Amino acid sequence: MDFEQARRNMVDNQVRTNRVTDPLVISALRAVPRELFVPVPVKGVAYVDDDIEVSPGRHLMEPMVLARLLQLAEVRRTDAVLDVGCASGYSSAVLGRMATSVVALDNSPELASWAAETLLGLGIDNVAVVEGEMAHGLPDQGPYDVIFVNGAVDHVPEGLRAQLSEGGRLVAVVRDKGIGRATLVTRRGGAFGHRVEFESGVLPLPGFSREAAFVF
Repeated sequence: MDFEQARRNMVDNQVRTNRVTDPLVISALRAVPRELFVPVPVKGVAYVDDDIEVSPGRHLMEPMVLARLLQLAEVRRTDAVLDVGCASGYSSAVLGRMATSVVALDNSPELASWAAETLLGLGIDNVAVVEGEMAHGLPDQGPYDVIFVNGAVDHVPEGLRAQLSEGGRLVAVVRDKGIGRATLVTRRGGAFGHRVEFESGVLPLPGFSREAAFVF
């Protein structure tokens, strides 16, 4: 299979046709070989317009949705990013092409190891993979200009959004009554604002219980 052509087709037919115009997002998606971040038996469908399971209950996000969320986050070359629920590391690799530094967080030792090995093999040296509780974030490494949440959650924990820097942006698909809504959280002047951008059927990210959490 010609994965390079499949990658071009993904960007041209799935991403750019869905209101994604940010050149940084487009160039990063064109550069990262998505087929290296999925299990060998499904490499042939690495570029389909759907979520792909990489381990039980964990998925790579549909490329179009990933791209729209990245565009919503307005990632800049100078940003420090926390990638929550990095799974096999695809989103972290894409973010690594866009930002100065990325901390990739996952609670699965197997996925964290896979992500670290693949990123190393690609020579992406500005991404650090860390194993830990996803809903807690990594406050010791913050604050972050961007926090990217990989999957649908019922809410954004207060402790996670508190790790945003002044002017920082957090993006997540927040579910309400079964409907996922791509949401942008911003921090300005010590206050938090949020804006719902579009609806999405992203699959859930485990570990985000409602207890002790901020709910929109």
